[in-house]
Amino acid sequence: MPVITNIEDLRVLAQKRVPKMFYDYADSGSWTEGTYQANESEFAKIKLRQRVAVNMENRSTAVELVGQAAKMPVAIAPVGLTGMQHADGEIHAARAAEQFGIPFALSTMSICSIEDVAEHSSAPFWFQLYMMRDREAMARMIDRCKAARCSALILTLDLQVIGQRHKDLKNGLSAPPRPTVANLLNLATKPRWCLGMLGTQRRTFGNLVGHVKGVSDMNSLSAWTNEQFDPRLNWDDVAWVKERWGGKLILKGIMEAEDAELAVKAGADAIVVSNHGGRQLDGAPATIEALPAIVQAVGSQTEVWMDGGIRSGQDVLKAWALGARGTMIGRAMVYGLGAMGEAGVSKALQILHKELDVTMAFCGHTQLRGVDRSILVPGTYPVPR
Repeated sequence: MPVITNIEDLRVLAQKRVPKMFYDYADSGSWTEGTYQANESEFAKIKLRQRVAVNMENRSTAVELVGQAAKMPVAIAPVGLTGMQHADGEIHAARAAEQFGIPFALSTMSICSIEDVAEHSSAPFWFQLYMMRDREAMARMIDRCKAARCSALILTLDLQVIGQRHKDLKNGLSAPPRPTVANLLNLATKPRWCLGMLGTQRRTFGNLVGHVKGVSDMNSLSAWTNEQFDPRLNWDDVAWVKERWGGKLILKGIMEAEDAELAVKAGADAIVVSNHGGRQLDGAPATIEALPAIVQAVGSQTEVWMDGGIRSGQDVLKAWALGARGTMIGRAMVYGLGAMGEAGVSKALQILHKELDVTMAFCGHTQLRGVDRSILVPGTYPVPR
């Protein structure tokens, strides 16, 4: 086993162990992948101010995310097909998050169902919902979340239609993989993954099969999206979800200040500055670029979080310094899961926390709550445009 010291080590190991179509699903963007790459590269441009002769004892990165205590301002983002990165992947990720002390969000497009995760974990988790044409199925899904004692609902606003994800199309993405020659040859090189999958019955979209009508191919992500996701999504629909749910509501996919203001008016308890990991509108700015203007517009009225491009605890600290009161990680978690299962997710969280804690100390702070943009070198970080 190689020595794992950073998220990149986990990515390399995951690429070796996860079937190509599922690794590519997680580690790719839409069209040219320009926005996907910018999410990460724009973080690297931001420089930190090192301070010295400061007492570094008794450090804390603890925060609250929509009233829920968290060891650091990080939550596991909702990621579709997580159970195809590793057998029963959503259950393993939820357990790792619970043990570490951060929130876990389950995707509508998960392999393990709401009920599966509730049965195999004890901490309240969040559920991420897409607006679907079948409103009865949506209402039942919200009721299932209530029955599972989910503590927050995330409504994703930026996927009424699916982005041009070229790798998914070329790979023929499906869950489970179709028995084509190319797939069978690739699976033959992934014995650990195959053995894991042989030990579970969870191999397709657990939240949807048997619950949603009107989809021609039950195994195809693109079929689900094209035939069931509702392109008519508008703010009245958001109001319907909020009323039906009645609990904490997080709105994800905000990239412009005017949409952030509308989200606040809609009653969002938090908003997530997100371009869907560069998987939707290629050519959109990196999320860290969009963050400052949104914080300036609504940061005093609701919690502003961000996702996209976070590969280190330093990225978390930079986002916090620019006003994000929380971050969400998708790929960093997926790399850990694909590499080493539940232990890999735990390792990813340990790495991020250690990097966050040590970097905060070098910047002269012991309490994350006291950190602001004064830790950043002027001229290197984005400002409201």
